[in-house]
Parts: sequence; structure tokens; C-alpha cells
Amino acid sequence: MRRKSFDVIVGTGGLLLTLVLIAAGALLFWGYSFANGTVTSQLSAQKITFPAAAAFAQAKPGTEITPGMIPYLYKYAGQQMTTGAQAEAYADHFIAVHLQEIGGGKTYSELSAAAMALPKGSAAYTAAEAKVQTVFQGTTLRSMLLNAYGWWQVGQVALIASIVSFALAGITLLLSGLGLWHSRRVTVQEEIPAVRTVPVVTVDAAPTVAASTS
Repeated sequence: MRRKSFDVIVGTGGLLLTLVLIAAGALLFWGYSFANGTVTSQLSAQKITFPAAAAFAQAKPGTEITPGMIPYLYKYAGQQMTTGAQAEAYADHFIAVHLQEIGGGKTYSELSAAAMALPKGSAAYTAAEAKVQTVFQGTTLRSMLLNAYGWWQVGQVALIASIVSFALAGITLLLSGLGLWHSRRVTVQEEIPAVRTVPVVTVDAAPTVAASTS
């Protein structure tokens, strides 16, 4: 095959691949922008603010801020929730902790079943129902925040994939340009050297004679 033709074919194919990678990168970046923008706007509308830094200085077990929350929440102290990372931290290390305390480790369905077994109208039933409603509201909010975190995380993956796609497009474009540039420097008659196979000669091992001693 002529070397010039080979360079042109490979270079042109590389340019087409570059266009595909650029289109893929653009779509992935759009997906990131859409997911990130939607999550930010939805979380901002909730107007959830992390406890102030002063609250973390008074962290005690059984209070609003427990010592175990500090590593996850203190860096967001006083901030309004706008990102998926903040939503995940608030859901798993603030709401979940208080739900554990309120429900005694039981889920909403378990608390609801226990409340339904109590006599209707009794003080115990009223108290149990109040706890059920509190846990239900907390569980619902936690689920919504974790859902926002999930979509935010998808957006972050799309951003990374977009960067990789653009980087590969740049490399492919460079290589394609070099190939087309090389095609202008070779003569029309130049051929791609054929691959020659070298026959492999096998040499039989010489027989060995075991020496015997008498």
C-alpha cells in the first residue's frame, strides 16, 4: 500500500474520531451542567442552613450537635446547602443520627406498626403517632437529599468523562495532523515496507548417552 494513501486514510479517520470525541465531550459537559444546576437550584429553594460554628463548640451526645458529627459537618458550618456533597453530609450525619435517637434504631415502618397496635385515642398511641410522624418527615427529607446527592454525583462523573473526552480529542487531533503532514512529505511512489517473516530453524537436540560405570 502506498505510504501517502495510508497516511491520508489514517489522518482523515483521526479527524473524524476527533469530531466524535468533541461532540461526546460537549454532551457530557452539558449533562454535568444540567445535573449540577438542577441540584443547586432545588437545594437552594429548600433554604437549609448548617448549624453555626458555635454549635459545634458545644457538641455533646444527645444534643443537636454530637461529637461524631464534627468531622463531617463542621466544614459546612453556617453555610446554606447548595451542593450534593453538603446534602449527603447533612442526610447521613445529621438527620440520620437524630432519626436513630428518636426512633431508638427502628425504621418508620416498624414504629408505625408498633403505634397501630396500641389502643386508639390512648396517650401512648398519641405519643407513638407523634414519633411516627417525626420519623416519617425526617426519613422523607433524608431520601430527598440523598436523591439530590446521587444526581449531583452523576454530574461529577459526567464532568470527568467530558474532560477525558476533550483530552483524547486533542491527542487524536495532534496525531492526525502529524499523519497528514507526513503524507505531504513522502513521495507518491513510496510503499509501506512489507513485513518479512524469517523462517525459524529448529535444531534437534543431540542424543545423550548415559555413561555406565562398572
